[in-house]
Amino acid sequence: MDSWSQSGGMTSQQSLCSPDNAPKSKRRCSTLQPFIMALAFAYFSKALAGTYMKSAITQIERRFELSTALVGLVDGSFEIGNLLFLVLVSHFGARLHRPRLIGMGCFLMAAGSFLTGLPHFFMGRYTYDTVVHSQNNDNASIAACVDPLDLPDMQDAQTGPPVEDRTVCVKDPSSHMWIYVFLGNALRGVGETPVTPLGISYIDDYARVENSPFYIACVHTVSLLGPMCGFLLGSYCVKLYVDIGYVDLESVTISPKDARWVGAWWMGFFISTALLLLSGIPFWFLPRSLPEQGPEVEGPRTHPPAAQEGILDNNVPRNHDVKPTDVTKGLLESLKQLLGTPAYVLLLCAGVLRFNSLMGLFTFKAKYIEQQFGQSASRANFVIGVLTLPVFAVGIFLGGLLMKRYRLSVVSGALLSFVTSFVAFLLFLLLHLGTKCDHVAVAGLTVSYNGTVGVWHSEDAEWAECNRACSCPLGAWDPVCSESGITYTSPCTAGCLGSTGSSKNTVFHNCSCVSHFYPEEGSTSVRLGQCPRGNDCIRSFTSYMAISVLSSFISALGAMPGYMISIRCIAPELKSLALGIQALANRALGGLPAPVYFGALIDTTCLKWAKTRCGGRGACRMYDSNMYRMIFLGLINILNGSAHLFLIPLLIVLKRQFQKPAGPLQTLQEPQPLRDLGPRTPSAPNQEDPPLHPALDMDKGGAGGSSLGEMAPPLMNDIPVQRATGGEEEEVRTT
Repeated sequence: MDSWSQSGGMTSQQSLCSPDNAPKSKRRCSTLQPFIMALAFAYFSKALAGTYMKSAITQIERRFELSTALVGLVDGSFEIGNLLFLVLVSHFGARLHRPRLIGMGCFLMAAGSFLTGLPHFFMGRYTYDTVVHSQNNDNASIAACVDPLDLPDMQDAQTGPPVEDRTVCVKDPSSHMWIYVFLGNALRGVGETPVTPLGISYIDDYARVENSPFYIACVHTVSLLGPMCGFLLGSYCVKLYVDIGYVDLESVTISPKDARWVGAWWMGFFISTALLLLSGIPFWFLPRSLPEQGPEVEGPRTHPPAAQEGILDNNVPRNHDVKPTDVTKGLLESLKQLLGTPAYVLLLCAGVLRFNSLMGLFTFKAKYIEQQFGQSASRANFVIGVLTLPVFAVGIFLGGLLMKRYRLSVVSGALLSFVTSFVAFLLFLLLHLGTKCDHVAVAGLTVSYNGTVGVWHSEDAEWAECNRACSCPLGAWDPVCSESGITYTSPCTAGCLGSTGSSKNTVFHNCSCVSHFYPEEGSTSVRLGQCPRGNDCIRSFTSYMAISVLSSFISALGAMPGYMISIRCIAPELKSLALGIQALANRALGGLPAPVYFGALIDTTCLKWAKTRCGGRGACRMYDSNMYRMIFLGLINILNGSAHLFLIPLLIVLKRQFQKPAGPLQTLQEPQPLRDLGPRTPSAPNQEDPPLHPALDMDKGGAGGSSLGEMAPPLMNDIPVQRATGGEEEEVRTT
């Protein structure tokens, strides 16, 4: 195989221009730095768009009146689009114009984000259950509890539209607009496919070996800002009312803490669209290939992946006699060898379980904070973006620093990964048992009208003698709070006969159920809004965030060692395939199903469902907070605990696989041909436990470029790893 031409004494920081004998029209400076800057911005933009989708998930659920399971499927559509083209793009992308393919991917992601936010402009104004805004005179007294015999024409207070109108209601296009959100998110997944594998392989092909890890680290460092900015953008957008600019905000009677509140979820998707469009433009002006950078310290460089796969610069195949059957046979043999490696299989199983727990937590953590601690969606997104994610990034960095400082071996790295993971698991278990808030006292749901505390799922529990004569619409959620701290689902179920004030300041009076609840003392008036939670709940929220941040930091310390194990426990020739299989398994078995079954289990804890215009079931208004906590945190703990059942035998296998030799230590062995290098077994007495290095080794061809490390969270699914360079290779040659 021909080697690349040497470029003299130029360094990686110098501009490398076209040869002097090239035509003037084709002379141009070709450096790698513009590509690195463009790729870093693309990474930032795609990470921001992805995390913004997570931050807006509850707003989409309420706006489109979806169940949590269905909105989990909408969120998982990104993985569907990504999986459809991941293998094809990773395999054939290196043979085409990689920068333009990345630019095309950015444009597709922009189109997906645009399509996701577009339904807002075709759905009309957002409406919610309330008895206040329907009054023409703001100062008029509202008789929420009215005997239907007194108002025989009161048709609007029934459970839904008349039967003859329900067919028209179902055919209303706005009732199925969520499908466009699903398709837009899937299209964004398709566009994300070429960015990571082709971008990383491009840098690795044309950078010097000693510079490639640094360049890739710079790209991923910039990308870490994306999730933080995504959650902060989500915090700002959901604080704004969904129809801002189209309605008088003074007429809005709900607050951001209300279960009916829908923020400006669509705004962030258009901001993401603009960023993704801008990030895709530079790639159309970058060359297909670059000159080789300066001479390498370690020796001559091999051909890039395209050349290794039999593809020349002029796109002419080297091997014309390669048959598809030979390729398939070789792939099956590699798969057999890979899946015959016990350490890799154990690591793969543990990684899939942990990825499921991380996806469930990452998708619904903001929703959990809202429901359990009574925080607004804006504040929940803010604390995640400002506290959790930066601390996690610091943990990733320090974990890599520990590996570099102490040159941790495979077994030592596995032990560090296991210990940090187990400690984080114990801390999360403490979250499960120690941080909680009591039920909000809601008449007919968590407390009966005679004062009995309990949980009722039946709508009949909302009725009592005090409101049985009222013509109250079933399924209405317009909560009001009494001075006793009891919340009623609506002024009607509270039995209120009059009101004063207007808009958010409306106060209802002469409420029969309030006097029925406390007949001898207290006021019989109620005010709009759900009763606030006590100070104990605020302290529990503070404890929850402190333990959560500490748990994330400790878990992040073992993220990089866990990732390194997945490529050090197998033959070097199988590394790319191993990362590709790991990415495929994580996305297919974790990224796609986890939000769906997490959402389905969360739906089982709902106490009060909204009613759609067609009389069907809408979004959930109130959950059984104790059951929500037990199911949500319990499922995460079960998945994490099950993962440790695979990590314990993994430690045993690795310890036997990497036995210390009796003689002088040999840091690395020379790579063996694939046919001679099988899974390492304890029978190899002279095999040493090689040191791990925390940084960046990315396989050319990039099938595993978008893989997730066994310990890495979903937002860190693109972390590459460093190859052995410099002194290590020199030591190998001298040995």
